[in-house]
Amino acid sequence: MTTYRDRAEAGRMLADRLTDLAGRPEVVVLGLVRGGVLVAQVIAERLGVPMDVLVVRKLGVPWAPEVAYGALGPGGVQVLNEMVAGRLSEADRAEVRQREQAELDRRESRYRAGRPPLDLTGKTAVIVDDGLATGATARAAVQVARHLGAARVVVAVPVGSREAYEMLVAESDQVVCPDTPPDFAAVGAYYDDFHEVSDDEVTAALTTTA
Repeated sequence: MTTYRDRAEAGRMLADRLTDLAGRPEVVVLGLVRGGVLVAQVIAERLGVPMDVLVVRKLGVPWAPEVAYGALGPGGVQVLNEMVAGRLSEADRAEVRQREQAELDRRESRYRAGRPPLDLTGKTAVIVDDGLATGATARAAVQVARHLGAARVVVAVPVGSREAYEMLVAESDQVVCPDTPPDFAAVGAYYDDFHEVSDDEVTAALTTTA
């Protein structure tokens, strides 16, 4: 089983597999908050490309939160899976949407810190997380990135479940995921240091790569 010392080591490994994107003006690396930001920071530095944060909030079915019926992104972007969303009452949808919008707004305010809104028009968006369990958040991020104008969407993660990997292959233009163990455990099982990333760490990473 592949294990990483920490998220920085995972970022170095992924950067070595993304060298074809190095220095290209249309490329932007997007860290998913919170843990993905520390992986993305290393990738962006190694490739010599800009980094930003992509704040997405999955809209989960109230009685089964891991099942997404849609997602929210910055700038009022909302993506819905109508097949699932149609089974929920408007009251249920409104309650989930209000809660997740409040958290998205909080994170956007904290992490953007006066920086301009995220605009991916014509960009190659490299979406980075520290691992894929269900893949629902990464899938939401791919959909949000496309709504924000991305011309190409690449997902880069160090480890993930086979099911999540296959789902993202169908959703994105490229997936870089070197390890998809058949007996996938929780993402943290593949790291020696998998501490909970704080808001301060995210802000510091974005300031460093600004």
